[in-house]
Amino acid sequence: MEITLDKKNNTEGLIKIKLGQPDYQNQVDEKIRDYARKASIKGFRPGKVPNGVIKRMFGTSILVEEINSMLSRNLNDYIKDNNLKVIGEPLPVADQAKQIDWETQTDFEFDYQIGLVDDFTYELSQKVKVKSHPITVDDKVIEETVQDLKKRFGKVNYPETSEAGDTIFGSLKAEDGDFQKESVLIPTDKVSKKEQKKFAGLKKEDAVTFDIEKIFDEPSELAQALDVSVEEAKSIKGKHTLTVNNISRTEPAEMGQELFDRVFGKDTAKNEEEFIQKIKETIQENYKRETEHFLDHYIEDHFISNTKISLPEDFLKTWLKATSEGQLTDEVIAKEFESYVRSVKWDLIKNKIAEDNNIKVEADDVKAKARELIISQFGGPAIASQLADRLDAITDNYLSHENGQNFMRLFNQLRLERIMKVIKEHITVQEKEVSLDEFKKIVEEHKH
Repeated sequence: MEITLDKKNNTEGLIKIKLGQPDYQNQVDEKIRDYARKASIKGFRPGKVPNGVIKRMFGTSILVEEINSMLSRNLNDYIKDNNLKVIGEPLPVADQAKQIDWETQTDFEFDYQIGLVDDFTYELSQKVKVKSHPITVDDKVIEETVQDLKKRFGKVNYPETSEAGDTIFGSLKAEDGDFQKESVLIPTDKVSKKEQKKFAGLKKEDAVTFDIEKIFDEPSELAQALDVSVEEAKSIKGKHTLTVNNISRTEPAEMGQELFDRVFGKDTAKNEEEFIQKIKETIQENYKRETEHFLDHYIEDHFISNTKISLPEDFLKTWLKATSEGQLTDEVIAKEFESYVRSVKWDLIKNKIAEDNNIKVEADDVKAKARELIISQFGGPAIASQLADRLDAITDNYLSHENGQNFMRLFNQLRLERIMKVIKEHITVQEKEVSLDEFKKIVEEHKH
């Protein structure tokens, strides 16, 4: 057997494998003998089928199977032994395979296209500067949250006539076209200010007609009202008529111990000051997650933009199409390729940082993470003692679910967390506090 690498450039090459009869014949003969011992063929006693009969009947398929097995094994060994940094998987040259005459050939040559990743370096130091935007919790946000909680935990009644702030239930029908919904709800406090008067003074069985595109400021609000996807909501246009079936009104809950207990649990907050402080802490925690998530995105952007990595783009396009089983066309690949390349580069950078910093995740780490998740979902630490020995069984069952997908999801999550932790410890994070509205604007402007 002869294996060689023909590099076209730093990122593309061809692995050539030459096989002669001595390389595979012993394995083929052994497989034929194995078939003969196990075969059940009419006219022969079990285990007494002559090798020659097996060879005539199955010789070619056995030859193909053994050579393919040998090729796969030796190709992987060659890549590993020569420390080739391949991307994707080796692709057999299709035209070459079609020209093989398995009945008469004894010597074979197989070529595999490979994509290679050239060596690259990244900078991980205090010189690397990225921005972070902690969100300030201002009085306006706290007041809006308080009002929302009062409404959410308030008393619901059903008035005869609607007022601003009520929720109107009904059926909706397009004036032109086939669109109709038997059950929709219109939260009038979310309706655009210019349109709100249309929904005041309505009673059961009243009908009101409006331009559906003007009712809400955001497509997501219309999608929620109609219980459809945002994309479908964007496509709904023109005049529609709502026939009222019912009206609900929520009387805000009073500020007091009953509200405090319903929101945060019994005696967690014992007065209004503690209640407001708890709200502020909750909002801060939520904002912190948003800030950290966006910081991670900033870091990813920085390293992708500032790390020079040469990729075999032509090979990757060929590989994507060849392995998609007909699902990816040239048009789809062209449209999604830039996003795919970003993902590949970020994976390569993360892997190199993990390797350089000896970042590892063990199975016990994943199991511990799963236990934390399960305890949290079941109601917190108090439940752990109640579950006792069953907790391990529940954890194992969760991790093995869907062929181990939950295990891999948590493994990748833990690994990413550890990689990001190392990155943040080595770079300079420049913080600048912003309001929630400013943060939303920054995120929107940064979308790509």
